[in-house]
Amino acid sequence: MKKKIGIGIIGTGFARKTQIPAFKNLPEAEVVSVASGSLENAEKTAKEFEIKHWTDDWKETVERGDVDLVCITTPPNLHKEMTLLALEHEKHILCEKPFAMNVAEAEKMVEMAKEKNVLTLIDHELRFLNGRQKAFEMIRRGEIGKIIHAKQTFRNSSRGTSDVKWNWWSDKDTGGGTLGAIGSHVIDTFQWFLDTKITDIFCLLKTNVKQRTDKNGVEREVTSDDEVNMILKFADSELTENAGGTASLSMVEAGEYDYNVKIFGTEGSIIIGEQGEVRYAKMGDKKWKEIEVDLGDAPPNVQPSGWSRGFMSFAGEIVSAIKEDKTEIKHAATFQEGLKIQKVLDSARESDEKGCFVKL
Repeated sequence: MKKKIGIGIIGTGFARKTQIPAFKNLPEAEVVSVASGSLENAEKTAKEFEIKHWTDDWKETVERGDVDLVCITTPPNLHKEMTLLALEHEKHILCEKPFAMNVAEAEKMVEMAKEKNVLTLIDHELRFLNGRQKAFEMIRRGEIGKIIHAKQTFRNSSRGTSDVKWNWWSDKDTGGGTLGAIGSHVIDTFQWFLDTKITDIFCLLKTNVKQRTDKNGVEREVTSDDEVNMILKFADSELTENAGGTASLSMVEAGEYDYNVKIFGTEGSIIIGEQGEVRYAKMGDKKWKEIEVDLGDAPPNVQPSGWSRGFMSFAGEIVSAIKEDKTEIKHAATFQEGLKIQKVLDSARESDEKGCFVKL
């Protein structure tokens, strides 16, 4: 058994803020290489976290013999090429969401992954929040009865003004936009909690800030969405009965940041907050009951949030699985699930284009 699991990071955005600090906090893991399209960013990140190797050629990171796990945290248009090379080199993979640019790409990645005896995971770290796992078990114990409705709200104003520079997030051709970045989490959350398929979707995508200035001072058109509204229908299952859902996601709404999940059943309801806080009410109750939850830890020197707490827990599970030669982790989203989410994302875009419900 290896003493330490070697980790190669591609991308210095989310990885620098959350993933690298989490892995650095695990004694059985070592970040051995970091790659970025900018050599300056790669070097700066490497020196900040005492990583020995940095490069502006991501293939160097993938091909290193001391890299066991490749973390792909780049814009989505790069995921397929990076994933296929990592699989070719028999590396374990943690790929950021959205998984791919479209279903065809996702199918190719899933197909190749089936041939390899490695972990192939999507970074849906919110599944690993203690509060979400507690709610998951409560639902399966029948504490809210059959699920009849679910809704999610995500709101912040991080892209609410034109002062935010144009970058890949502003470009649909690189996979930018709220639907991919946040909608992929939302779809995963619905499917994971309800354990059923989305059968129909209506989606409205909006671009509220239509022009942004790039790093060179050139004003450019924003082609990605910054607001998403969805109506969903779910297949009947052991947990659901004639269930529908809604989601309102925005990066341009002023006020306090909020991300919550609400699940309503025939006998009660559950609300899960952004950090994993859980509230519960039986049918007929006039007030919510707070459910005691240990929210868990964020990586050292990282702002506590649902994302950072969830990833800290997830990172430990990944490292343990690799050390034990496992190719599955309980609750972790697989490439197969990434494909299912991609099918919903593609259908959401089709719905927006046609202005009607789309059947999956």
